[in-house]
Amino acid sequence: MGNTIVFAILAAVIIIAALASVFTTRIMRAVTALLFVLFAIAGIYFLLDYTFLGAAQLSIYAGGMTMIYIFAIQLVSRRKLQGMKEKLDLRRCLLALAVSVVGAATVIAVQMKHDMLSRFCAVEDKEVTMDVIGTALVGSEKYQYVLPFEFISLFLLACIIGGLVVARNKEEDKQS
Repeated sequence: MGNTIVFAILAAVIIIAALASVFTTRIMRAVTALLFVLFAIAGIYFLLDYTFLGAAQLSIYAGGMTMIYIFAIQLVSRRKLQGMKEKLDLRRCLLALAVSVVGAATVIAVQMKHDMLSRFCAVEDKEVTMDVIGTALVGSEKYQYVLPFEFISLFLLACIIGGLVVARNKEEDKQS
């Protein structure tokens, strides 16, 4: 009974924070709301006793949001960032809704065509343990993911450096 109550609270936090993140006009509020979503998702992982996934959620995604804070403040002046707003455009919202509906319909059609839903809902006794998931994430053999993670980290580092270079060049152009 207690798990159900905690799940309901976490689900409510996820829904409210996600809506707040989408509908706010201030960028820092949107990032903060998204941070709450990521923390609540980690809470659901911990509730399901997936401690590895919960810890990964906190360190990778919530830590990544903190890095977005830091780099957003570094790349853009605080005054600009606090006053930065975006106007809500009804046409853009309707277009986004239409694209989302088409995307969801496509995913459902593909799942129905390939009979994925019945295979997913079928009760099987195959449970993947956290040892298997952990080995797959940090292993270097075939079908293991340490190499793609390293490539992604290098790519993100290059993006960060590129962003800093662009920001520095803009400051130098203004001073010239």
